[in-house]
Amino acid sequence: MDLKTQRRMAAEILGVGIERVWIDPEKISEVANAVTKDDVRRLIKEGVIKKKPEKGTSRHRARIRAIKKAKGRRRGHGRRKGKKTARYPRKEKWMSLIRALRKELKTLKDTRKIKRSAYRKLYLLAKGGFFRSKAHLHAYIKEHGLLRR
Repeated sequence: MDLKTQRRMAAEILGVGIERVWIDPEKISEVANAVTKDDVRRLIKEGVIKKKPEKGTSRHRARIRAIKKAKGRRRGHGRRKGKKTARYPRKEKWMSLIRALRKELKTLKDTRKIKRSAYRKLYLLAKGGFFRSKAHLHAYIKEHGLLRR
């Protein structure tokens, strides 16, 4: 039996798509006789026609993946797209380095391990991008005898 019309009317009444309309296979003939929307409403009330539950996308796999990523997995070469500097921008790298160097220089000056003049010279060298790391800074200070006795 063709129940296209009844299915369409039921979908309109229930406010769902045609695919989500369930018709009781035992009472198909009763549904086929329903011609008006009132007939369909009566069948819905009786429970002959119902709306199916919504289908969702399961988040289970996504949650597992998130846990793995939190542990630091799934970050290998095959996963990466974009340059190294796209994942960790040059500016951010520079900011973290220069802040560390300036903090170190300030502590050296405040603890009077280097002179003010040496501090200024080293500060400008750091600003110019001369030092690769704090270790490089310390090596330079030692090499040039800028530490106070």
